[in-house]
Amino acid sequence: VQLQASGGGLVQPGGSLRLSCAASGRSLSGYRLGWFRQAPGKEREFVAVIMFSGGSTRYADSVKGRFAISKDSAKNTVFLQMNSLKPEDTAVYYCATTRVVWSEIENQEHYANWGQGTLVTVSS
Repeated sequence: VQLQASGGGLVQPGGSLRLSCAASGRSLSGYRLGWFRQAPGKEREFVAVIMFSGGSTRYADSVKGRFAISKDSAKNTVFLQMNSLKPEDTAVYYCATTRVVWSEIENQEHYANWGQGTLVTVSS
């Protein structure tokens, strides 16, 4: 499966963006699709994940209540709606797939098929 992330850009603090992760090559059915981000000078970190079949989700504490992950099965695409954005949300956002058990879902070592990343900049 190949993943294409898009939707990044420059937004003011408090603003919103919606990222998309479109999959091609095979259906995402049976996969978990996660979003990660890497800020300048920092390690890549878990943001959110969705079970493509079933829809269970999990969020990092830093984005809970502000970000929402969703899917469109017909389009084989996962979205990350980001609201109330803060400067500390500035990062390159990546999507990737996993089939790992839910207890390990935040560990990026279990992920593959990484997309190319999309840059989100939150600044006034």
